[in-house]
Amino acid sequence: MEKIECIEFIKNKFNDINIHLLELQAEKLYIYYDFLVEKNKVMNLTAITEFEDVVLKHFIDSCLLIIKYDIPEGASVLDLGTGAGFPGIPLKIVREDLKITLADSLNKRINFLNEVIEKLELKNIDTVHSRAEDLARDTSYREQFDFCVSRAVANLSTLSEYCIPFVKVGGFFVSYKSGNIEEELVQANKALNLLGGEKENVIEYSLPDSDISRSLIFVKKVKTCSKKYPRKSGVPSKTPLC
Repeated sequence: MEKIECIEFIKNKFNDINIHLLELQAEKLYIYYDFLVEKNKVMNLTAITEFEDVVLKHFIDSCLLIIKYDIPEGASVLDLGTGAGFPGIPLKIVREDLKITLADSLNKRINFLNEVIEKLELKNIDTVHSRAEDLARDTSYREQFDFCVSRAVANLSTLSEYCIPFVKVGGFFVSYKSGNIEEELVQANKALNLLGGEKENVIEYSLPDSDISRSLIFVKKVKTCSKKYPRKSGVPSKTPLC
């Protein structure tokens, strides 16, 4: 597909989920795609590289959050373990009002994301190179966000220990999940209770024109998280709170 066709494809796919992109927004998503696959040749950013797959499984999937939940104007969002920038960068392109912070433990990914931000001229978005366990000790980040979102591949108990400490009381940790999550939800109850979280909602859906199932798990922060969480580096993944 030529660039113009690709941009039209992006607009049409977003129309299918009732997000009506401006031409410039669709063009930014295309530029992001083009840069992503080019950089992916020299560093491991994504296993998904076909244009239509990236649009569906990365761009659309990232942005279904703003269809499924009414995120307030100007909300602060931490994308923890952002990797190649999902869901944070598509969310920023589509909802320019959001204040986005992208956090990742690998510096070369952060360098890539900084290039994307500059190339797309995105405003009110920043990056931070840190492990979650270390960043959560920083008072500039701890309990400072309306939302913490993550598409990272880890069990919900582990992700909750990483993410909930960053959320303000009254805010939400949102976990993007695929596959069957029932057992995972049950196993995470103890962790949520210890961390000051409470499962509020689970929204299940399929990606448009596919049989790919996804879930968004909404965990509300109902009380301040004990300062002993997250535990030291590596412990939450090796010994989940369940």
